[in-house]
Amino acid sequence: MGTVDRADRFYGEQVLDRLNSRMAEFVARQEMFFLATADGHGECDSTFRAGPPGFLQVLDAETLAYPEYRGNGVMASLGNIRENPHVGILMIDFSQDRIGLHVNGRAQLVTDEAMRRRHPGLPVDPVPGRRPQMWVEVEVEEAYIHCSKHIPKLVKAPLRQGVDGAQTAAGDDGQAWGTDDVRRKGGDYFETAARRRGLAQR
Repeated sequence: MGTVDRADRFYGEQVLDRLNSRMAEFVARQEMFFLATADGHGECDSTFRAGPPGFLQVLDAETLAYPEYRGNGVMASLGNIRENPHVGILMIDFSQDRIGLHVNGRAQLVTDEAMRRRHPGLPVDPVPGRRPQMWVEVEVEEAYIHCSKHIPKLVKAPLRQGVDGAQTAAGDDGQAWGTDDVRRKGGDYFETAARRRGLAQR
């Protein structure tokens, strides 16, 4: 396709095998990222992770880590990582600098207890009794820019009451980080459970 020269220049100028100081600062203030994984057969999955700034921890220039809380039980991402440790993380700053950062690397699962023994300064969840079930530790293999030209400018807005009547706001920052409350997680927003129940009753 005639892009070899451009690709070589990009790799030579923009792709690192670790985080530089500006990348580390960028990671430390992110409140969300997109995660790509694949199982042992190469079947892909993409998902979204979010939390307060700093939930994606920069342990050092070559290592990131983030907490995993109890979810829907499918374990798509963690299951994939057990079979295939290669992950892709995409962070996008939609509101301040309109720029993105890709981090590709190898992930491993670490229990909360083991992670805190190795890194005693990790933040503690502000909700009493709620702790991560697991941490995902990522060894950085590639870190590079995602250009800003197609990133929209987004402005944070206060959360509203959901369609199922559940209040989505919680805590000082209005966010229900890591909640296990079904309604506050979105309930049956796409009505799949209700439709299946309706079909079963016919």
